[in-house]
Amino acid sequence: MKLMIPFVAVALLLTGCSNNDDRIAFDGQFFRTKVKKVDKQLDVFTVNIRDVSRSLDGAREAGHHAGVSWCVQNFGSSDIEWTVGPDTPPEQLQIVNDQMDFSGVCPHR
Repeated sequence: MKLMIPFVAVALLLTGCSNNDDRIAFDGQFFRTKVKKVDKQLDVFTVNIRDVSRSLDGAREAGHHAGVSWCVQNFGSSDIEWTVGPDTPPEQLQIVNDQMDFSGVCPHR
């Protein structure tokens, strides 16, 4: 048991490390995004973008990138019909707790 504690500690430390080379900066900033399907429909999704106050333009680009990645991964196409998205006028975006949500549909043929 005593030998296992150092191994667990090292494993936990390594899982906390991330490869910053894989991250993409938008407007010089990094944003955390999370994409979720809506009501078990893979083609209908939302994108949550955090840390919007760093750069609204960058946050919009990060949300667009996350949505495109979702559609490409699941449907092989970068086409998106945005309900609320990167082209939504800034005054119509709802930013709450430094986060905003986009929503869209991956049109599938």
